[in-house]
Amino acid sequence: MTYFTFLLIFLIVPILLLGGLAWRDERGGRALPHALRGQSFWLGLAIIPFVALLYTTPWDNYLVATNVWWYKPELVTGLIIGWVPIEEYTFFILQPIFTGLVLLALLRRLPYDPKPAKGTRPRYLATLVVGLLWLGMLILLFTNYPPATYLALTLGWALPPIIFQLFFGADILWRHRYAIVTAIALPTVYLSAADTVAIYGGTWTIDPAQSLNIFLGGLPIEEAIFFLITNILVVLGLTLFCAQESQSRVPDGLRQWLHRLPQPSSSL
Repeated sequence: MTYFTFLLIFLIVPILLLGGLAWRDERGGRALPHALRGQSFWLGLAIIPFVALLYTTPWDNYLVATNVWWYKPELVTGLIIGWVPIEEYTFFILQPIFTGLVLLALLRRLPYDPKPAKGTRPRYLATLVVGLLWLGMLILLFTNYPPATYLALTLGWALPPIIFQLFFGADILWRHRYAIVTAIALPTVYLSAADTVAIYGGTWTIDPAQSLNIFLGGLPIEEAIFFLITNILVVLGLTLFCAQESQSRVPDGLRQWLHRLPQPSSSL
């Protein structure tokens, strides 16, 4: 299976189906709760894939350059930017769109806590816990233990923005915990299963010397953690972007700039 075939089957088709569901919800009057109308969801969904592309590109190029993983040459187009094929950059954009549309469907359907977010203790506690995990990953990385390389690089790269998200609004996120947890879990399980198919098909290969060689149904555990951590980034980011309570925590200049941007139509 070529990489573009993988993208078509496992991401593009589901995105079209989820887009159709979002359109039907709009036509049927199923809207986001008032607490999540601080900014346009569609504006957030337009911004986050490009943020993901910019943030992920240096990290992924480093992994490929150091042979943490590699691609079967005959299963990619051969168009390479840096060390990474164009299909990988396409994935960086498609995954946030897919996960974001899953989140949208769930936010429109699942209940949320009506009590307003208050107090800084949840924010500080969540930041401390994840910050300690990040520090542990840095220590693990600098101990130069080869089997932990992929795991330490993944969490060392992904946890800093999650720390920021939790410090900014862990209390806000807690209000929407039912949709958030489900929107993280479903795409993680789905993409992990899809990745297992790709690995068995030889589309890409994980270096066993730089992996813990712990498998979940044939999938290296680091791959499942990658999908988990990137879906967390997308779901938390979109929820905070849309939340009414986030607006008072955003600097005035940034808030005014966001309001000046063209607002994508909510009717798709």
